[in-house]
Formats: sequence, structure tokens, C-alpha cells
Amino acid sequence: MTREALHELIDRIPESEIVAVQRALERLARDAAFRSALSSPADDEPVTAGDDDAMARARADVQAGRVVSHDEVLREFGMR
Repeated sequence: MTREALHELIDRIPESEIVAVQRALERLARDAAFRSALSSPADDEPVTAGDDDAMARARADVQAGRVVSHDEVLREFGMR
């Protein structure tokens, strides 16, 4: 991708998303660790049967509404 193509892409972003894009670009520009994490290879660890079971339980909990909201977590830790 060229800088010109990136500029064209930015021009297509809705005004309502400009602040979010600005924050992301600023972080990319100043944070070498963030850039490194974005460009690192995907996790190559195999998924175990235990992992599969845990993910299935988590999906079932979400579908059943057994979740804790972000606000509830913040309150629990005295952050709200």
C-alpha cells in the first residue's frame, strides 16, 4: 500500500470515526511495541481439547446471558 492509497482510504472514513482513527494512527506512530505486536505472527500453539471445552463453555455462557458487564467489573474493583 502506498501513502497515496492510505490517504484515499482515510478520505472514505465517516466523520463520526475520525477520532478513533486518529488515536489508532497516533499509537502506531509513537509505539514501537504496538507496531511489533501488530506485525507479529499469529499464535502457533495448538488448541487443546481443554481449550475447545473452555471456549464452548464461554460461548454457552454468553448465549445464556451469564455475563458480567464492563461497568460491573469496574464497580467491583472500585473504579466506578
